[in-house]
Amino acid sequence: MVAASKMKKAQDQMNKARPYADKIVNVMQHLAHAHPEYNSPFFDNREVKKRAYIVVSSDRGLCGGLNNNLFKMLLEKTTSDKTNNIESAFSIFGNKSLSFFQRMGGEVIAQSTHLGDKPTIEQLLGTIKTTVDKFLSGKIDEVYISYNSFKNTMSQFPVVDRILPIVSQEKDENYNFYWDYIYEPDAEEILEALFRRYIESLIYRAIVENLACEQASRMIAMKSASDNAAELISDLKLIYNKNRQAAITQELSEIISGAAAL
Repeated sequence: MVAASKMKKAQDQMNKARPYADKIVNVMQHLAHAHPEYNSPFFDNREVKKRAYIVVSSDRGLCGGLNNNLFKMLLEKTTSDKTNNIESAFSIFGNKSLSFFQRMGGEVIAQSTHLGDKPTIEQLLGTIKTTVDKFLSGKIDEVYISYNSFKNTMSQFPVVDRILPIVSQEKDENYNFYWDYIYEPDAEEILEALFRRYIESLIYRAIVENLACEQASRMIAMKSASDNAAELISDLKLIYNKNRQAAITQELSEIISGAAAL
């Protein structure tokens, strides 16, 4: 019941974050088909020698296989990277992912835990800035974000999406022309601020979406646990009553046998 109550609030947060994130993605698609006089390092495609994963998990457990499914997919990605001689680094959101990488090993470059049920963008800025700065400095060549996507109350699935370098989500054939913009005060200042806001909005959306997944998964897990406990209690009561009746029957048989012997 607690998880169900929190899930409604988490879904409200997620539904508020989605339109903004979708709109800023649309803006990025337009900018990918523009010709600004400023070439931003956010668009730099280079040979991938090191890849960073921003991992969004829950702070607490008791939410079924939500975190494990995400970590399993992430391990498959990093194993594939290692095969291709690509190093991996991790930026962590959530206590469960921090514990996982402390056990399994891995380079953790930034972390934020205990975000609560109502995370704010201010709680995320330090980890985001550290990750983005390492990309801009060339220490990391690509950045991916890994989180659980909310489909409905019964269905959540892990996703791993690339966010840096920025590319158009799809090379849509509908864009058969280039957009032209006038930037004030100048293209560099506007675009750098916009690109950072874009990254922040994607990560914030991932976190509130993962939170909705966590509460939905916890509600289902707790309901299953309660149903299993009730079923187990019923089975144990039946076994207890059978054994009790057998003991009473045996005692009556002994009493009757003793009386007959006298």
